Amino acid sequence: MEENQNLSRGLKNRHVQLLAIGGAIGTGLFLGSGRSIHLAGPSILLAYSITGIMLFFVMRALGELLLSNSNYHSFVEFVYDYLGESTAFITGWTYWFCWISLAMADVTASGLYVQYWFPNISRWLPSLVVLVILLIMNLTAVKLFGEMEFWFALIKVIAILALIIGGTFMIIKGFSTNAGASSFSNLWRHGGWFPNGLNGFILSFQMVVFAFTGIELVGLTAGETENPEHVIPRAINNIPIRIIIFYVGALAVIMAIYPWNSIDPAKSPFVQVFSAIGIAAAASIVNFVVLTSAASACNSGIFSTSRMVFSLAKEDNAPKSMKKLTSNHIPCNATIFSACIILIAVILNYIMPEGVFVLITSISTFCYIFIWAIIVICHIKYRKTKPELAKNNKFKMPFYPIINYMILAFFAFVIFTLALNNETRVALFVTPVWFLILAVIFKILKSKKKNNNSKENAKQYLA
Repeated sequence: MEENQNLSRGLKNRHVQLLAIGGAIGTGLFLGSGRSIHLAGPSILLAYSITGIMLFFVMRALGELLLSNSNYHSFVEFVYDYLGESTAFITGWTYWFCWISLAMADVTASGLYVQYWFPNISRWLPSLVVLVILLIMNLTAVKLFGEMEFWFALIKVIAILALIIGGTFMIIKGFSTNAGASSFSNLWRHGGWFPNGLNGFILSFQMVVFAFTGIELVGLTAGETENPEHVIPRAINNIPIRIIIFYVGALAVIMAIYPWNSIDPAKSPFVQVFSAIGIAAAASIVNFVVLTSAASACNSGIFSTSRMVFSLAKEDNAPKSMKKLTSNHIPCNATIFSACIILIAVILNYIMPEGVFVLITSISTFCYIFIWAIIVICHIKYRKTKPELAKNNKFKMPFYPIINYMILAFFAFVIFTLALNNETRVALFVTPVWFLILAVIFKILKSKKKNNNSKENAKQYLA
């Protein structure tokens, strides 16, 4: 196996389009939305809309940066160019940590979903089985990863569309559940749009933002995408439509069928609605869908973390062994390494099954905000330092620079919301330690490189 091989461009247009949808629909929506609804009530629809708009512009910034240079295969490369080596090192490993924490949350969710059918089974066991299967799949071929994500995402899309269409029919017919008749008036009849006041609305943003984590995955696939100049803009521009349909549309239908104050925050509201209707088969089908969704997100986590470690190794910011590729152009060592770290979630579910999901999602939210903020800052630097290059770019982010600063202000607001809740506040203490550790490691590596270079120069001089 050669170390200087390139990643395979095995992802086709249909793979990337569905990857973009899959990245925007995951455990945060299917499981986390129950907690968000519990906090904010119907105003959660506004929270999803605001967050979705902000992240659409983040994606436009990401798309413009990636397409400004055909040699960019991931956003860490433009972070290196615009913000320097140390920031690229911290950003790369933090993004790896982001997806690791996200994959941990999805592995945890997988165990919860399986318990719906087998309530007596320990949560860690199905989590382990899912992780092993996905690791094997990821070691096979990037095209297989694309196919898996295509079908996983297709299942999610069909399920949500079926829920919206079927749910709308039930609302029109006034279908009754154990919480009363289905009606759009349920959206404001149980305490109004802001039943828990402004405080509940603000607290919901942590889980709402978490629901969008992974949306930038379409940008990470640039290095393995056929014709990225055509495919990536199309995938990014479709994001607002997906947000309206899959987030706002689905949750509006759910709360119209089943009032927000009847939803259990610890369970998937999608499964609860069909269980409340009394259609056991439908509830099981939806549970299968959300299980595949969690598996899909974990699959994306293994894929993205392995590529990030591979990219870091190419810049000598990770062990050289992580650069090795199989004959199918898969970074095998990086993939196995990432899967082994995700395994920690399985152990946590064995040791402390309660509270793992909220802890992981809070840390993940903080780290993702850091990554998205870095993308926005790089975009500002790019526009300022390379105005001619920006002028010729066909995929510009609109409303620069006002929208850049609005996005950064929004991220500061979300971090503030983490401090307001006892369950999420721990993320504010854990994640700064992570950044400190990375800074120390970078200084040590930098010092070693400098010493090695000095020794090499001395040898050449003496020779």
